[in-house]
Amino acid sequence: MGKAQDLIDAARAVIRLSRMFERSFADLSLAHYRVLASVAAGDEQASRVAARLALAKPTISASVEALCQRGLLVREQRSGDQRAVRLRVTPAGEQVLADTEAAMLARFAKVLERLDDPEATVRGLAELGPVLDALADERLASRLGTRAAQDAR
Repeated sequence: MGKAQDLIDAARAVIRLSRMFERSFADLSLAHYRVLASVAAGDEQASRVAARLALAKPTISASVEALCQRGLLVREQRSGDQRAVRLRVTPAGEQVLADTEAAMLARFAKVLERLDDPEATVRGLAELGPVLDALADERLASRLGTRAAQDAR
């Protein structure tokens, strides 16, 4: 692991990069983009989206409601379970997501072209995704385990 200042500088760069991406979102807020992208990646339940994004359920509920009102997401009843709701990205949502990600890629390309080894940077950043997913899974399992223990009392 690098020196503390190198780690701080890297974290600050990631935060600045996040802000740069957010400015490229013409039709979405960062929160709405994150929810839409999570559902598009296969997270069909709001609780799973909340765990993956480390956001509170009320925050996810508000984002899902706003995205549904805009016609970018739909809620569907799961067959056989009246309480379970599945989230799905609509064709309009897919288009907004594609447009947003194209704008993000254009901005990111301008950053990458200034690096000595852009491929290494992309590989390093890409490695973070599965690690962050694993941490989200662990948080969710911990919460579910805590709830199960509380329910058993």
